[in-house]
Amino acid sequence: MEDGESRLSRKMRENPFMPIGIVGFIGALAIGAYKYKRRGDMSTSLFAVQLRVAAQGMVVGSLCIGMLYSMGSKYIWSGTSDKKA
Repeated sequence: MEDGESRLSRKMRENPFMPIGIVGFIGALAIGAYKYKRRGDMSTSLFAVQLRVAAQGMVVGSLCIGMLYSMGSKYIWSGTSDKKA
């Protein structure tokens, strides 16, 4: 049985864009917490929805970039082809 720390480090080695997504998520939340006081007349629920969308966008965007990088390194830049002659 694998403990949480070793599993997280293994996942980070397998997919290096996962920690970038986590950092982006935490960054979006930190910026949102800072901007919460300066939201003006905006309701709290609308602000929370916009913050959630921004945080999820950071994570999904970094995972998509990681997927594209992984596919590019496997199929485009590797120099090998899966085509059968």
